[in-house]
Amino acid sequence: MNSTPELAKKPADKKWLKYLRVPKPWDNIIVLILNILITIPIFIIIHQNIDDPNWPYQLDRIILFLSIVGILQFLLQKMKLVLNILIATYLLVLVGGTIFGGYGYEAVIDDYRVMIYAMAEDPKPQDIIISKLLPFPNKNKIITAIEYDKPIVRNYALATTRKYFTNVPNAHQYRQIIQSLAIFKEVRTKWNYVNDPKGREYIATASESLQHFSGDCDDYSVLMAGLIRAIGGTPRLIHTKEHMYPEMLIPNKGDLEQVIYLIKEVLFVEESRGKEIHYHIDERGQIWLNLDYTARYPGGPFMSEEILGQLTFN
Repeated sequence: MNSTPELAKKPADKKWLKYLRVPKPWDNIIVLILNILITIPIFIIIHQNIDDPNWPYQLDRIILFLSIVGILQFLLQKMKLVLNILIATYLLVLVGGTIFGGYGYEAVIDDYRVMIYAMAEDPKPQDIIISKLLPFPNKNKIITAIEYDKPIVRNYALATTRKYFTNVPNAHQYRQIIQSLAIFKEVRTKWNYVNDPKGREYIATASESLQHFSGDCDDYSVLMAGLIRAIGGTPRLIHTKEHMYPEMLIPNKGDLEQVIYLIKEVLFVEESRGKEIHYHIDERGQIWLNLDYTARYPGGPFMSEEILGQLTFN
């Protein structure tokens, strides 16, 4: 008597499972599509958060990608019965991100494009080497001259951010960096090099330089540092034997890849065409993008001089 309900229950279970199964060959096609959709964001996240061993032909990234594909293919084949649920959940998450401004389809596509572009590029990192423990020249005067919290400096920085690069697609995550690059474009375009008075080291304040956009490399560096700091960026100044220039902190490797893409493909396309992006990596592994006025675009070539000191404005 007890066996009858059990026998009656099994066909019902099997009938219910039928609705979760997809007929062949569509089951394998769905597994492949889902694999690709999941692999891309996972690969982007891992790629951005591991060190680059600089293997030839990007073999490390190729192996990483194929490994993710293989593992996911194995797991998905074992989970065919719930593929419909997984697909629906995944698509709903991306649709929600697209509609409500989170991580959606466009963000996935942009990140993947940036990653592929960065893997194909040949940026020029350079470890910062301080060969002599020299005090930064005119350090106190320069710190005072930055004037990042003066209304005239802050207001000019704000106006500049509304002048350039205001319609970059999907740029909210990198807004502050893009605004700093707008400041570089404005100041570098206007800057007129003028020597200091004979026999004197003259340090112009940021507000003073805004009147004429003229002065030497010290004055340019002070103005750039003041404007970038006024909008929340982190600048620093590099001192060489005969030169001074500003740099800007790039938070991490993933952001650097995005910045390289923006400079070369969106913001400074003509100026950087066929050129390389240069930056320093300091003793703490922090990334600093070159903003020297001698370069026509952010990340342009360094002056070939030995670095003697640095002054960072946190």
